[in-house]
Amino acid sequence: MVTRREGARVPEGAFTHCEISDTTARTTARAPRRPPLLSVACGRMAVMRGNEPQGPPEPPDLPELPEYAERVLDVVDGIPPGRVLTYGDVAEWLGEGGPRQVGRVMALYGGAVPWWRVVRADGVLLPGAERRALDHYRAEDTPLRSAGAAAPDHTPRLDMRKARWDGRPVREAGG
Repeated sequence: MVTRREGARVPEGAFTHCEISDTTARTTARAPRRPPLLSVACGRMAVMRGNEPQGPPEPPDLPELPEYAERVLDVVDGIPPGRVLTYGDVAEWLGEGGPRQVGRVMALYGGAVPWWRVVRADGVLLPGAERRALDHYRAEDTPLRSAGAAAPDHTPRLDMRKARWDGRPVREAGG
């Protein structure tokens, strides 16, 4: 790394990068290259320095959704409110893959579907998203079991005997 000193020349077209430590600030010269996309925080810093970014960054080219993932998401989209399927149930419904493959699809693409309706076979809520899932379960009246004394934060589990969907149409309330 070349350190820029007072009076040192920077090649034309190069940009400088500022490194800040606890006590000193150094500016280094680098060869010209396309700057990386800025995060929101970096964008704010650029505005503060007077180097406002030129319009919004171009969205990255997203690969086409794999056929298997599309099929998993279609099944998940069909699970009625208040009901759940396990990862293994989804794989069995499709007749292909297994619980891990369904879990991978949900991890990568599941944000656009009711992800909280695909659960572990033991009824334990998705680690790291327990509270968000619990809010959805309560709003949809999904059957829950009381939390045991050993449960972390006394988080309830799903009552899998009552909440598990068998694939049959669910009757609408009052009809």
